Amino acid sequence: MIQAFGLTSNARKEHPPAVDDVSFEARAGRVTALLGAPGAGKTAALRLMLELQQGRGITYFRGRPLHRIAHPSREVGVLLGDVPGHPARSVRGHLRMLCAAAGVPARRADEVLEVVGIVSLRDERLGSLARGMDRRLGLACALLSDPHTLVLDEPADALSARESRWLYGMLRAHAAQGGTVLFTTADPKEAARSADRVVTLEQGRLVADQDAGDFARTRLRPRVAVRSPHANRLAALLAKEARTAHRSVEVVREDGNRLSVYGSTCADVGETAFRHDILVHQLADEIGDMGPGAGTTLRGETEAADEPRVPDTRSTDELPSARSDAPLAELPTRLADAPLAKMPPPHIAPPPAETPPPSTDPSPGETPTPSTSTLPTETAQPHIAAPLAHSPQPLTAPLPVAEESASAAAPHPPYETHTATASPATTTSRLVPLIDPEKSAGTHPRARASRPSQALTLDTLPPLPPPISVRSAPSPLRPLRYELRRAAGIGTGFLTGAAVLVVSALTALLLARIGHTPQPRLLAAWPRELPLPPAALGAGLLGAFAFGDEFRHPALAADRGTVPRRMGLLVAKLLVSAATALLLAFLTVGCDAEVLYLVYGRELAHVPADWPSMSASWLGLVVGCAWAGVLAAGIFRSTTAGLAAVVAVPILVVPLVHKALDGPAVRTAEGFPLRLRKVLLLQWPFGGERYLSAAARVIAQPVGGALTLSLTALLCAYLLTTLRSRVR
Repeated sequence: MIQAFGLTSNARKEHPPAVDDVSFEARAGRVTALLGAPGAGKTAALRLMLELQQGRGITYFRGRPLHRIAHPSREVGVLLGDVPGHPARSVRGHLRMLCAAAGVPARRADEVLEVVGIVSLRDERLGSLARGMDRRLGLACALLSDPHTLVLDEPADALSARESRWLYGMLRAHAAQGGTVLFTTADPKEAARSADRVVTLEQGRLVADQDAGDFARTRLRPRVAVRSPHANRLAALLAKEARTAHRSVEVVREDGNRLSVYGSTCADVGETAFRHDILVHQLADEIGDMGPGAGTTLRGETEAADEPRVPDTRSTDELPSARSDAPLAELPTRLADAPLAKMPPPHIAPPPAETPPPSTDPSPGETPTPSTSTLPTETAQPHIAAPLAHSPQPLTAPLPVAEESASAAAPHPPYETHTATASPATTTSRLVPLIDPEKSAGTHPRARASRPSQALTLDTLPPLPPPISVRSAPSPLRPLRYELRRAAGIGTGFLTGAAVLVVSALTALLLARIGHTPQPRLLAAWPRELPLPPAALGAGLLGAFAFGDEFRHPALAADRGTVPRRMGLLVAKLLVSAATALLLAFLTVGCDAEVLYLVYGRELAHVPADWPSMSASWLGLVVGCAWAGVLAAGIFRSTTAGLAAVVAVPILVVPLVHKALDGPAVRTAEGFPLRLRKVLLLQWPFGGERYLSAAARVIAQPVGGALTLSLTALLCAYLLTTLRSRVR
């Protein structure tokens, strides 16, 4: 259950806040829609709820705010916009990386991929996915940790009607098993069709909080959609006849040859067109928006003929009686997207016998209760396939269930009315299949979708991933596994390492050819003219990538906020970057020595006499550059800033240290390790005094001292920024 209280975003200058004192509830077992036009504050409200944006108010997820939940990804599954992953990462690699961050088994990635239907795309790159597949992957990421609550921002944006039906079917299945679902949309018909409760926002304020049935009755109204090459003439005749008969009829001219007639019926419009010999291409009942844009469809698109419509919530006797015997040309063409192999032959049911309709007039003081045993009259009418030349959609999408129920071509699974605290209106507008959550929870997804009757029915609730019964205990290796999979999942690190080795080898050959270069600098490929050797720059760049990619492609943003500054994650990044820097340092020296031996002989490839101290200085330099890149990128949220901080150490900090150390020294730190042992009362094993003395000599050098000073300053700044963000 979600409880939002007083959500208010911070105002910017003279503009009003995007969200102003919004409070609502989203109950468990129900699908709640947050409705509003673009700019109404839907996304800002979600970001305030998830604590991704500063503002006032608080949101409880099952009685706890998000920052009080130890593992937010296990409580809330989030989809905000596109999947925030690196475009070069594979689909399966991205999910396995998130599995490591959430502490769930890696096999969970394959389970959710199979459920959302993109298991065949597991090796595809994220940047190559189509919009519909990206939405499926986003839903897989949200379901990965088996959360109780799903929060999705415009999940069906730019999707086809078939993909939208599948998506909302998944949300319905999650709610049917006791979960909470909250999604935003700008389409009122979509909200009434897919949700149990509709919360309406307008200019950042809450204007309505209703059940879907009440919303459909009060904020939507039926209309007749007409397409005719003589639309202007037909509109004038309809308006004239309405004035003559003193009836309230509104005719709205749409784009092209389309009309929307409010306050009339298909029979009346068809009779008017027939009397005046006006050709009609389409004549169908629809549900239109009652808001400001009543005469236009959302997103500037003309409604497709196969778009699923909200069933009319009126009782059977209130619907027009002349719809079943309408002329063949006036029937809606809704079979255009049926599969070729399953398209039934055109068939028109004979008109029923004249029987008086059952009396449904309520007695005074009673509320009419719609019948839940029959579908609305609109879904019972036959539909005739239009000629292929006039079909607006290819014959690829399956037939909607509302139209399949009219023909007895295929059997259907048992249905029950979805009654999650539903009003009488919602019981007639939404039918879902009967699924036992306890039986379906432990069933393999393939086994649950094996029955052909359910496979052909679009309203069948899709199977969900099996629940995670046993969760692993918190482990310090979890962020380390995440960082290893993040670094190894893309080729950036490997390409950077290869480029460093090639540049270093070429630089070593050039320095050997010119001469006058000391042996240590020759093996490190470090000219005096450059502030740092290629290996140190490469290690700093890889360290900057470690945090720069987190901000550029924030895979963890929905879990812990837009700034994933956790101490466990920082330690994991420092360890992985240090290991990468050490490997790069060893490979660089080895490759340089081998190349020098092959080209110039053994003379330039010999090992210096003081190699232990030289090795310590070399490894400390490379690891220090890598850590500086990690910390700087984490502070400034940019890979470029991290690399700039690495380069600034020898250019700006080293000269300052040189000036501080160039002055005359009255005293020295000779005997520091021995005095330290006496103070700490410790016996250094394996001659530890020598190693400590070597480390002190490295730090005493200008470059070592500058690097140590820079790392200390960056670490303090990182800790201060982390504490500041937590206080906020």
